[in-house]
Amino acid sequence: MADQFDLIIVGGGPGGYAAAFYGASAGLNVALVEKDTIGGTCLNRGCIPAKAFLETAAARRHAEHAADFGIAVTVGATDFAVAQARKQKIVDGLVKGLTGLTKAKKVTYLLGKGALNADNSVTVTAEDGTVTQLHGAAVILAAGSVPRIIPGFEPGGPVMTSDEVLMLNHIPARIAVIGGGAIGCEFASTFADLGSQVTILEGLPKILPGLDADLANVVVRSFQKKKIDIKTGVAVTKHTPTGSGSTVISFGEGETLEVDAVIVSVGRRPFPDQLGLANTQVAVTDRGFVEVDALCRTSVPNVWAIGDLINTPQLAHVAYAEAILAVKQILGEEAIPVDYDRVPWAIYCSPEVAWAGPGEEAAKAAGYDVVVSKHQFRANSRAQILGEIDGLVKIIAKKNADGSAGQVLGVHMVGPWVTEQLSGGYLAVNWEATVEEIAHFIQPHPSLSELFGETVMALTGRSINS
Repeated sequence: MADQFDLIIVGGGPGGYAAAFYGASAGLNVALVEKDTIGGTCLNRGCIPAKAFLETAAARRHAEHAADFGIAVTVGATDFAVAQARKQKIVDGLVKGLTGLTKAKKVTYLLGKGALNADNSVTVTAEDGTVTQLHGAAVILAAGSVPRIIPGFEPGGPVMTSDEVLMLNHIPARIAVIGGGAIGCEFASTFADLGSQVTILEGLPKILPGLDADLANVVVRSFQKKKIDIKTGVAVTKHTPTGSGSTVISFGEGETLEVDAVIVSVGRRPFPDQLGLANTQVAVTDRGFVEVDALCRTSVPNVWAIGDLINTPQLAHVAYAEAILAVKQILGEEAIPVDYDRVPWAIYCSPEVAWAGPGEEAAKAAGYDVVVSKHQFRANSRAQILGEIDGLVKIIAKKNADGSAGQVLGVHMVGPWVTEQLSGGYLAVNWEATVEEIAHFIQPHPSLSELFGETVMALTGRSINS
């Protein structure tokens, strides 16, 4: 094996494999180092498994409401071991596909821990102790992140992070989700729909902090319908195992809660731990993030860092964009920094949430004078046909000097399949399109996406269905 490469990438998650495949397709000789399984957290212990379980929950939800469509169905128990096997089959298939791409694109793929050296070479240590030295013109660090842990709530027994909960083969009867962010809400939604008694314990005043208030309120109301108990403004202090498999959580002002499972979902921390950066000049913050500039360049020439390893939105598609950004520089091409304020966001709980650009409060806080339009899915024909009418589309636009609505700043959606509908809103925000420009375009009828068109049209001062 040649040890001289145009590009060496440490980490085979979305950022790492995207950089490898994009670079190889442009003619670079690429080495990709991964210590575990290609696909990283997203594919193996994150996005993909979690969404597979959400789809299991959706299937049960649909079966329970089949009578509304004239179909007689008796819904039995959920065999979660089958759901787990289905999830694993999906993951294994995608891993196999990515592994195949390394061969098809002639990427040198090495299993082992990659550590950067002071001369920008990379030492790869395989599980059996075999050491390989790699030399390259450029290095991209993409080592990803790991779940954050609360002291006293280390994984073990009934206490789990996202890593462990995604390996469950049964449905716990009583679950506490510590953390009401995106990941926590997805787990809460999944298990509530599958029949668990779920309690969310959130330290901040509301769940989904940072989300536009109108969208967050829809999620809260929907969760209340699912009988999810939401406790905000509370801190967990300890948990005491009962000896019979359950544990008692202490939180707030002397409150307790006995549950069969605890899902700790308080975010993720960067994982530079095994990169050997202390032996290099690569700067790392006190929080463990590798320091980079707007082009993802580290403090060392010809070394880039991308994905969860840097302090940018922890989203797989953002890592993809950062990978392309880094590779374009290595190729000597024009590289445009990622506009992090306008990236697409998606939360896959039921109801789904998706947005791009600032919400109403954030836009005002940034100094914009805004015009806002909101339309409910309950008035949308396709939503009524689906039987999923909870939710809305909200558009925030700049207010022109004459009081009319101008450039679209943010598009925010909550409701059925909004994660699949956001693309039009994302393009509008990032192309800095105006309300008048977007209103000219035709939406298919009947469709959920009509609501985006209706919401935009209303900002022109005219409308059809409202």
